[in-house]
Amino acid sequence: MNQYTTLLTEITDGILLITINREDKLNALNKTVIKELDEVITELYNNPEIKGAIITGKGSKSFVAGADIAEFKGLDEASGKALAKRGHEVFNKIEKSPKPVIAAVNGFALGGGCELAMACHLRIASENAKFGQPEVKLGLIPGYGGTQRLVQLIGKGKALELLMTADTIDAACAEKLGLVNDVVQTVELMDISRAMMAKITAQAPFAVARVIESVYAHFKDGMDGFDTEIELFGKCVTTNDFVEGTSAFLEKRKAKFSGK
Repeated sequence: MNQYTTLLTEITDGILLITINREDKLNALNKTVIKELDEVITELYNNPEIKGAIITGKGSKSFVAGADIAEFKGLDEASGKALAKRGHEVFNKIEKSPKPVIAAVNGFALGGGCELAMACHLRIASENAKFGQPEVKLGLIPGYGGTQRLVQLIGKGKALELLMTADTIDAACAEKLGLVNDVVQTVELMDISRAMMAKITAQAPFAVARVIESVYAHFKDGMDGFDTEIELFGKCVTTNDFVEGTSAFLEKRKAKFSGK
């Protein structure tokens, strides 16, 4: 693994743990964090030893409390668009990862932090987690995909309410709305996140990747998710894992998937 200045990384049992390490800044996103997230997600894509990733924040107070507002000073229209475009590139890369990515949300997930969590495939929150998109308080809108992914996850009406009021919601409300998959005790957050990832990575890797691809085809302009599902189902039945999975089922044994 590369060495990073704003991230801590660790691979255990094929699971890559990515910890945003700016605890004194409540793990706020700056240009270096975005750059290094891009690099570590590239590692996720390319390293065959890695089966999936968990993203979290250092400490118990904050997952990511938002963007580093100090970097917004002096922005003009062109540089503002460039900043947002760069965030979109990296968060889209997380969302499109063929390997599963879980956000283990500890504490504040506001602004860019909420957007980062939403770019992950699943979100598990500690009981002290807080979510929100408060950008309108700064005279802004979300710039890293928040206006789109929040609608996809919780629906247009509630998303508009949260985006326009800048309200913050707690973990229980986030779970009720469908923003997070599960809420757990803070001390159990990482263990439960790892257990969820282990459950996913025990399945056929090619099939898991095609699930991700098929689901996100629903939200992609110019694509028919149903057609994508048909095409990818056809590809799945050509794999060794399909042969192994069906054979194991019929033989009443546990499948041993190779990812091929």
